[in-house]
Amino acid sequence: MARSPAVEMKQIVKRFGDVTANDHVDFSARPGEVHALLGENGAGKSTVMSLLSGVYRANEGEIYIHGRKAAIRSPKDAAALGIGMVFQNFRLVQTLTATENIVLGEGGFWRGKRWRLRKREEIAALSERFGLTFPVDRPIWQLSVGEQQRVEIVKTLYRGADIVILDEPTSVLTPGEAELLFSTLLRMKQEGKTVILTTHKLNEVMAVSDRISVMRKGRMIAAGIIASLTSERALAQLMVGREVTIRRRERPQAADAGKTLLAVDRIDVETEQGRNALRQLSFCVREGEIVGVAGVAGNGQKELAEVLNGLLPWKRGTITFDGRTWRSPSVRGAIEAGIAHVPENRMKSGLAGSLGAVDNLLFKSYRKPERSVLGFLRSKRNRAWARSLVEDFEIVTPGVDAPVRQLSGGNQQKLLFAREMAQEPKLMVAVHPTQGLDVGATEGVHKLLMELRSRGSGVLLISEDLDEVMLLSDRILVMYNGRIIGESAFDEADRERIGMWMAGVNETKEATV
Repeated sequence: MARSPAVEMKQIVKRFGDVTANDHVDFSARPGEVHALLGENGAGKSTVMSLLSGVYRANEGEIYIHGRKAAIRSPKDAAALGIGMVFQNFRLVQTLTATENIVLGEGGFWRGKRWRLRKREEIAALSERFGLTFPVDRPIWQLSVGEQQRVEIVKTLYRGADIVILDEPTSVLTPGEAELLFSTLLRMKQEGKTVILTTHKLNEVMAVSDRISVMRKGRMIAAGIIASLTSERALAQLMVGREVTIRRRERPQAADAGKTLLAVDRIDVETEQGRNALRQLSFCVREGEIVGVAGVAGNGQKELAEVLNGLLPWKRGTITFDGRTWRSPSVRGAIEAGIAHVPENRMKSGLAGSLGAVDNLLFKSYRKPERSVLGFLRSKRNRAWARSLVEDFEIVTPGVDAPVRQLSGGNQQKLLFAREMAQEPKLMVAVHPTQGLDVGATEGVHKLLMELRSRGSGVLLISEDLDEVMLLSDRILVMYNGRIIGESAFDEADRERIGMWMAGVNETKEATV
């Protein structure tokens, strides 16, 4: 007799006001399989997983767990049913140890040393069993991003989850860490666990998934496809409803050898907490080239972007841009010099979610004569300008006055790029520009970066996605612990060597050069 599906969702409907996020969705996953759930931004896949994990409640439909109808009204209900979710943004207390985070919420933690020792041994054995080793007694803030993710996964397993949902699990990992994660997924399958994977990396989907389901515009358009019977191109077309170019790594057309646009010479930067974020950092960006900066989060990339955009001072060293040496940081000075910025978090530091497209597009240009006169905005002209940008960049929005928080992630990113490119920048500093975007939106962002390059502008691409860096960059720099410890030209780039640099393997050797 066939086993019941581990998860079965029938005719699920979820509405947010007048918007239907899930329109009579059917989804099922079997015990002992890795099931990938795909869809472009705004397709409704995150909502489906939020319903399954108890974050939201469905308006209509039924959910069955191992053949039994379930009422999932909260994350606590989901956990009681053996459902655990590992979010892309980890839910860990930085000052507590890995063990303390995992047992957090158990009333017995304060029972004494013997109890804590037993829990430590139990967690160490569980992590070893699934190949998820990490220092169990070390505070979270001292762990690498990959180790923190392992803590999150072990936390779900420790709490009894046999249905594990992973949200974009490899977006913050080095290639080596991603390979270790894939091995862990295999072990989880072998023990009968059900793994539901959401990701935008189609090559990973093909490598680790048993079956695939695809959503588009709130509906399930392909359910339970056997992964070995499809292709990346076919999946991409299912996701976005049109032909999408799946780019392969090939040598880009040689950029014209332009003059040095940005020269950073041995700068040191400290954070407000006194931590050395950048140490003796030196590099350059020339006109008409894309320089990719690879590295695991937390190695100084964020601070580098903030320095170049006038948000953070430097203690020592010099920065020269377009022939002028900077004396002190200035946001307005960076904008007027011709530096564009696509920040890491578009809704936190890039866009004002409660304002519409017109206001967001004006943030960097409202002082210009064509946008204002005598301190008064040219409202009619600005609205027409905003509509033309929305049309040119194919931004899907109910109107130019609709709050941008209502837009999908891909359309928010397009709006951000529209504003920055409208300034005709000399240098674009793009930080994780495709993070969380689907294959169609990613393709669009890549085209915009290549367009800037062809215009003769410089691009500093800071990304944790090594595939993206290797695809687009003329030169690749690798940051670790606030320094550049490796550099490679496009045609000499070796994925394994760059992955080793990202893990800091060559730090000592490079530091002595």
